[in-house]
Amino acid sequence: MFKNLIAPIQAWLLSQKRCVGCGTELSKGVKKEVRGQMTVTCKCGRIFIHDQVKDSYRRALFDEV
Repeated sequence: MFKNLIAPIQAWLLSQKRCVGCGTELSKGVKKEVRGQMTVTCKCGRIFIHDQVKDSYRRALFDEV
């Protein structure tokens, strides 16, 4: 039930290109190329994958980091 309340807010934050944890802009994060994908690490420690074709972000899976 709790996830049903949080998921739309997190999706909205990602559509605004902001971190789901602290709300800072992901463009200010540390960018690094890992296995052919651009990863962005926020100042709060969350890791995101940047899709450069769609210009969108998503949370990284455990096996991607």
